[in-house]
Amino acid sequence: MEAQFTIMPRIGDQAPDFEAMTTTGKIKFSEYIKGSWTILFSHPADFTPVCTTEMSGFALEKEFFASHDTKLIGLSIDSIHSHIAWVNNVRKNTGVLFEFPIIADIDMSVSKLYGMLQPGESETAAVRAVFFIDPTGKIRLMMYYPLNVGRNMEEIKRALIALQTADKYKVAMPLNWTPGEKVIVPPPKTVAEMQEREASDYEMVDFYLAKKDLP
Repeated sequence: MEAQFTIMPRIGDQAPDFEAMTTTGKIKFSEYIKGSWTILFSHPADFTPVCTTEMSGFALEKEFFASHDTKLIGLSIDSIHSHIAWVNNVRKNTGVLFEFPIIADIDMSVSKLYGMLQPGESETAAVRAVFFIDPTGKIRLMMYYPLNVGRNMEEIKRALIALQTADKYKVAMPLNWTPGEKVIVPPPKTVAEMQEREASDYEMVDFYLAKKDLP
């Protein structure tokens, strides 16, 4: 059988726009995300165990995301009635309320637009995708997980802070970087810049790899 390929947005693309019904009402995505960071994430289905732990994880980190100027929005291929019943069920059983909007993508249109439907995994359920979108509406980072492996909330938080820090200070992050650690300074583009670097207080591995502390 010939393989089927899903068209997916890429890092650096503008986030595809759409209108959809959510648990907080109808939205136009470009208006919802305007001017702030946004994390769009999909889950395979309501009333499933792994998805419940993940959505609860996002809900419990409400203050963290708010403090980092980041909106949340979920999605699955379920009806709005299923979403609301699930939200209510989780609130009653655990006390956790999903206050962020959850898209009811019953016709799969948004899932297809974002490459969340991957036939090799499932043709009827969205994989566990995570899209980091910056205040200009540009996709900056994407994560995809299979149906049977939950995401890592600490990595999602770390990645968000890394993106925001890189933008603010025009730097890059080394392997396993966490907030408070040294960052990588962009490599020199001229001999003069190289000489300036050698005379700086940077942690020099070599002229092309230098680290510094942030303020």
